[in-house]
Amino acid sequence: MNYSSVAREVDRLLEDQGIRRDENLDYTCGIYENSELVATGSLFGNTVRCLAVSEEHRGEALLNSIVSHLLSVEAERGNSHVFVYTKPDTAKLIATLGFYEIAEVGKKVVFMENRKDGFSGFLHFLSEFRRPGKSAGIVMNAAPFTLGHRYLVERAAEENDTVHVFVLSEENSPIPFRMRKMLVTEGLRDIDNVLVHGSGPYMISSATFPGYFFRDKEDSIISHAKLDTELFSRIAETLGITSRYVGNEPFSTVTRLYNSVLSEQLPGHGIRCCMAERLEKAGRPVSASAVRRAIHDGRMEEVRNMLPQHVYDYLSSPECSSVLSAIMDMDAPEHY
Repeated sequence: MNYSSVAREVDRLLEDQGIRRDENLDYTCGIYENSELVATGSLFGNTVRCLAVSEEHRGEALLNSIVSHLLSVEAERGNSHVFVYTKPDTAKLIATLGFYEIAEVGKKVVFMENRKDGFSGFLHFLSEFRRPGKSAGIVMNAAPFTLGHRYLVERAAEENDTVHVFVLSEENSPIPFRMRKMLVTEGLRDIDNVLVHGSGPYMISSATFPGYFFRDKEDSIISHAKLDTELFSRIAETLGITSRYVGNEPFSTVTRLYNSVLSEQLPGHGIRCCMAERLEKAGRPVSASAVRRAIHDGRMEEVRNMLPQHVYDYLSSPECSSVLSAIMDMDAPEHY
């Protein structure tokens, strides 16, 4: 059986359960009966996704077998902390396999993990960084860290006693997390009331969020932002954060819609969403999207005035050649 026919079978089974095959998968398995696919599941990184069992075989513990196999694959990969996205009607069954609910989004998808104290442990760790006075939060991928990012942090630092900057920890960017966090930390070192954190697995990128549960891309973006709001609100409560700062987005319609949802949802959790105008250079807004687009199009000379010197030096260094190549190969460098 060739790959395309297997993929069609997986698609049919998933569609019968009202979901689509995720674009971001790196492993898929299935159970067959009489040459017919009756159960399937997949992985992306350390997340389990695209679980489905045919209606005729419900109650036969096939889902248990699929998830157990996927967990064994994760163990072989060295991933002991595993996450699951599932529908609410299967969440109870997934819970019997050792998973714990973190959050639910709009009665459509439940986010779970296989550590009882995973999220609570992360919050306990962050609690040590709580500071007195007025606190704000900023979440950034920083791929790469730009003068626009610094401009946003400077504004937040002027208006608050403490600013918590979270750099997305997921390795879904051409620039590795370790380097992104180091460049952000170095770029903000001189602002005394700023603390830089890794986001851990609880601030979720568009690559990791399961868009396959939703009818279209816009619905997925909205639900992603709602999950972000739910998780961030609990992080904010731990750190005493009462404001989240975001930059308005002139290039990416995805980010623009995402920010719009945040501005609607965060106040319901007691968090003000502060939308800041972008820093401009030579009459153009500065953003990581603009930097990636310029690199993608071979206009490296245009990025110099959008970046701190240490970031420009990194991007210009021989060690960064693979990063530049990855950006040049992107289909949509404005977002990913």
